[in-house]
Amino acid sequence: MSNSSFTVTAALPYANGPLHLGHVSGVYLPADIFVRYLRMNHQDVLFLCGSDEHGAAITLRAKKDKTSPQEIVDKYNQQISSSFTDFGISFDVFHRTSSSLHHQTARDFFKKLWDDNRFIEKTSEQYYDNDFNQFLADRYITGSCPKCNHDSAYGDQCENCGAVLSPLDLISPKSTLSGKVPVLKKTTHWYLPLDQHEKWLKDWVKDGILDGKKHHNPQEWRNQVVGQCLSWIEGGLRPRAMTRDLDWGVKVPIENAEGKVLYVWLDAPIGYISATKHWAEKEGKDWKKYWCKKEAGDRKLVHFIGKDNIVFHTIIFPILLKDHGEFILPDNVPSSEFLNLEGNKFSTSRNWAVWLHDFLERYPDKVDELRYVLTAIAPESK
Repeated sequence: MSNSSFTVTAALPYANGPLHLGHVSGVYLPADIFVRYLRMNHQDVLFLCGSDEHGAAITLRAKKDKTSPQEIVDKYNQQISSSFTDFGISFDVFHRTSSSLHHQTARDFFKKLWDDNRFIEKTSEQYYDNDFNQFLADRYITGSCPKCNHDSAYGDQCENCGAVLSPLDLISPKSTLSGKVPVLKKTTHWYLPLDQHEKWLKDWVKDGILDGKKHHNPQEWRNQVVGQCLSWIEGGLRPRAMTRDLDWGVKVPIENAEGKVLYVWLDAPIGYISATKHWAEKEGKDWKKYWCKKEAGDRKLVHFIGKDNIVFHTIIFPILLKDHGEFILPDNVPSSEFLNLEGNKFSTSRNWAVWLHDFLERYPDKVDELRYVLTAIAPESK
């Protein structure tokens, strides 16, 4: 194995609940095995993760538990971090997106794109709950999925079929706050024009070509990743709002943006970069050697993710990285299928899971056995 250098990320677990075995088998254990293999072969590797602590699902959990979003993320950041340690996952750094370092990193990233005119400012109609006097973020709306007719799809995604949605796509939408049908009201947001990037994205995903040069071997990408990407691209990409009307999250760093925060799918992947900064500061390293084109050379970036994160890591985040101009793009985005429990996929929001911390508390001497079984049944392709 020739000497190479790698920045390996594992999807940031969402801090609105504990880890379950679906998360572990699909993302964290495969990533840990890959990193351990690289280290055994004396490769230069940085393995990073952290908790994703913004977005509407956090505020929903806080309302349900009659507490604050900060208390929710503090609780689950600690629990998730401890579970990883007890399970033997060998991160170099486990950070969090509620940190001041992350907020500054995400604001700076957004501001650079805004300064470079990469966003489109647009006023549109968005669902609003009159009873609660607030705009409804994606997870505050449920309805029937237009793709599979599942009757409990969220405004951003259907957990049944995995379709990525917008709130206006839902059939028979209702507010999760009041339970009533929301009304449409005008609001202004900043959109990323995904449609302007279709040509280079298709070349990059299908042929591994970036800026006219060979970037990676597309044959090494999993079929479900390439298939989902090409399906999206060939179906026609649409501009997507990169800001939300919420009070919990990274504040939008421009004028006339009061009451607005960064969309969690812009904010969260930047958490990989802020985690690297946090680690590098402690270790006396230069963070840019792990992310930036000039300093990183031929360093390879690998994202281990779940099936429901494919589009965000292969379309939205790469567009953001390329638009910014300073960063390398991923060489591979390994994604597994969902692990099932009695025929239905594991789900935190639906409380359908075997929880990692619960297993470790009951069977603290069975870590290796669990790692072995989850590796043997890992849902890599089905």
